[in-house]
Amino acid sequence: MTTTDDFVHVFEPAAEPGAPTVLLLHGTGADEHDLLPLGRALAPGAALLSPRGKVDEHGAHRWFRRLREGVFDVDDLIARAAELAAFVTAAARAYDLDPGRIVASGFSNGANTAAALLLLHPDLLAGAALFAAGAPLQGREPEPVDLSGTRVFLGAGRTDPITTVDQARLLAAQLGERGAQVTAREHPGGHGIPPQVLADARRWWSAGEF
Repeated sequence: MTTTDDFVHVFEPAAEPGAPTVLLLHGTGADEHDLLPLGRALAPGAALLSPRGKVDEHGAHRWFRRLREGVFDVDDLIARAAELAAFVTAAARAYDLDPGRIVASGFSNGANTAAALLLLHPDLLAGAALFAAGAPLQGREPEPVDLSGTRVFLGAGRTDPITTVDQARLLAAQLGERGAQVTAREHPGGHGIPPQVLADARRWWSAGEF
């Protein structure tokens, strides 16, 4: 049975009971501390759950294996997403979190993983704020799951050489076709989170209910 011990992680309780939880998923080479400032900026007062990816790529933490730059090991992604979903469910029990108010936020590899959670485990998350994310199930059409009521923010760089804007647009289409309410914000930069995009994500968070 999966427990909170299955992932190295940081948990910061909410400022007040009943607040939503932000599941923070770091990018390649980062760790469980990297996105804590992002979580605090995106959702002040929310609980923060920030695990560390288990895959070691030449000393860099990742969430799933890749065959080479830009080419995912999709079978590994599917297995790792299931493992992460079980951890999130266990953490909700252990930390007395509302399982219906968990919102993921991730960057790059972490954002791709959060996108996989939406498409493969549609009942796990109430929404997601994803930065530099692309369609994760490369070469496979996601199942026709129901994401009605799920709010998603996507920040993508039009000159991103790692996660191309076409991949971000494909992800937006896949989520929208399954009923998600997608807010896509493209910026002229590359593989990063510009301040104006974070500000847009903060407004997106404030405008909805989680």
